[in-house]
Amino acid sequence: MSRFLFVVPPLADHIDPASAVAAELALRGHEVAWAGRPAALTGRVAAGDPVFPCAGTPGPDRPRDLRGEAALKLLWEDFFAPLAYAMAPGVTAAVLEFGPDLLVVDQQTIAGALVAERLGVPYVTSSTSPAELSRGPGATPPFDQWLTDLLDGLRLRLGDPSARYDPRFSPTLTLVFSTSELTGPHAPNRGPVRCVGPALGQMPDPHPAGADFPWGWIEGNDDRALVLVCLDTADTTVGAHFLAQCVDGIRARSRTLRAVVVDPDGVLGPPRDDGNLLICPSVPQRALLARTDALVCHAGHRTVTEALWHGVPLVVAPVRYDQPVIAAQVTAVGAGVRVRYGRTDAKAVGSALDAVLGQPHYTAAARRVSRSFREAGGASTAAAHLEELAIAEQENPRQGLQI
Repeated sequence: MSRFLFVVPPLADHIDPASAVAAELALRGHEVAWAGRPAALTGRVAAGDPVFPCAGTPGPDRPRDLRGEAALKLLWEDFFAPLAYAMAPGVTAAVLEFGPDLLVVDQQTIAGALVAERLGVPYVTSSTSPAELSRGPGATPPFDQWLTDLLDGLRLRLGDPSARYDPRFSPTLTLVFSTSELTGPHAPNRGPVRCVGPALGQMPDPHPAGADFPWGWIEGNDDRALVLVCLDTADTTVGAHFLAQCVDGIRARSRTLRAVVVDPDGVLGPPRDDGNLLICPSVPQRALLARTDALVCHAGHRTVTEALWHGVPLVVAPVRYDQPVIAAQVTAVGAGVRVRYGRTDAKAVGSALDAVLGQPHYTAAARRVSRSFREAGGASTAAAHLEELAIAEQENPRQGLQI
């Protein structure tokens, strides 16, 4: 039996894949514990798993008018870096009390990596989004240097100042919850990397099927292609405009298309059945994607993963953070078309949908990625890698640093 300590941020999309791996390890007889915010972990990890509390910071705000590197800088300055300082004492206490053989550290929970290197405990990086495998979301030397300086400052305070590797990538192993069929080759200097595929089969659906969802509208005798339009949010002027253009582009194709449009902020008015459009505040996303022919989305990693898991081609309109990188990966493998979020119109959205639905190679590419996802193993494969490393560490223990 080995002991694994999972260190995660208070973000559901980061906790859920780790929880699936932890459950698999527990089934294999290992002991699992967590370091994080208890409120964020409740209901997402096994009820019997020990939770070592860590302080946190308020969740990241959505910068309405920031794009690209400016949005990423704000995310690191206002959330990830303060979170590292806040969590470090709790992570340290968890390591000393629990005595793990191996830490499993979320890629954006820098406190876990730095505390591990300071205490001389091996850790594995859990990468829930493959965006960092490329050159990174910044993609320009000035941003890369800015982020390197920020991480060096964190290391000086929290880690081992003599270390020289990027703490976002463990020198032992980085587990990526995707496959190379989507990510492509990763950038150099990332250390050992294993793509284990999504853990969707073992993860809870954040949008479970509800009894009140009108499945009859979906499953009726209708041979028109079904499109799902699902954006993270549309509560800004630009977002409302984009959603309206999607609606107009789909309405103009009422003979060949019908669509479910998710409108959580009510910018399109009240929920309704509007001809070839069903407008809802929320939907059972994963269950609906199993019946969908195309998806329009912002290219958030979880949504893209769920679509490609079902072999659904995409129209992607990235906004910020890792979305542009994920969108580039989707288009590079031929599984979708990109449109400009802030400057698109109904014609552009409609043409993109015509392409992904009318040209078979988009669906073929999406299904190819789907096969790679399902064959990769997900949580089971990740757990096997962690078992192997834990055994190796038990046989050849490291000498920890003095606190």
